Amino acid sequence: MRGFKQFLLRGNVVDLAVGVVVGAAFGAVVTSFVKNLLTPLIAAIVRQPDFSALSVTINSSKFQYGEFINSLLSFVLISAAVYFFVVLPINALIARAKKSPVPADPATRKCPECLSEIPG
Repeated sequence: MRGFKQFLLRGNVVDLAVGVVVGAAFGAVVTSFVKNLLTPLIAAIVRQPDFSALSVTINSSKFQYGEFINSLLSFVLISAAVYFFVVLPINALIARAKKSPVPADPATRKCPECLSEIPG
């Protein structure tokens, strides 16, 4: 039991558990955002909020391509929401946090023999 307890309390296992829980909660928020805000916005533009009723019958086989359109639209909207509301802002914060390297003084150059900086 002692080894199992050490395994569970290792940083990686706890970090993974926290990541899964936070990821699930974040997924619910993004899904709600798409379902309750973006999809009605598109429905107002296209004038059809649900495509699940769209289907075609060929030789007594019913192809419900509307469900596929709903799933595809949901995937695209969720991906766009994550990209524009999570990835871009985080990338901008990371870019601001990085310090730009100090440019070398153009009036100096490296000595070919000793490789130290000398006046140009």
